[in-house]
Amino acid sequence: MPEAAATHTAVTNSTVTDATWQLPRAARSAPHARQLLRAQLTDWQIDGEVAETAELLLSELITNSLKHACTPPGRELGLRLATYDGLLRVEVADADDRRPVPRRAAPGDEGGRGLTLVQALAERWGFCPRQHGTGKATWAELALPR
Repeated sequence: MPEAAATHTAVTNSTVTDATWQLPRAARSAPHARQLLRAQLTDWQIDGEVAETAELLLSELITNSLKHACTPPGRELGLRLATYDGLLRVEVADADDRRPVPRRAAPGDEGGRGLTLVQALAERWGFCPRQHGTGKATWAELALPR
């Protein structure tokens, strides 16, 4: 498989604009996903604090999928960005059905704060069944500037 291989689709209708990619379940997909997000947000003319926060949220969501999703080899991650109703949605899908749950990290813990950070930064966040297949999609939404 080529380095950072991804498939991409984009759809625009009267209420939703979205872009999706399939990425390999590999550590190199995290920086590649951030690069894809930055390029798409530039194309949509979304910048500043919203873009920076969206990149941080994506980093946390994709890192959680890479670290915690128990999936068979060869399964891909789905990345979806969407705008609708004044919101930007950042979504990462994996083939693990387990519910993502924020946990309380002890002061000395080096990890375990990702979903707590998502919860603090996003207008809303949650998860839903994966649209096309096994697993779930974990998402976070940010308000777009008017």
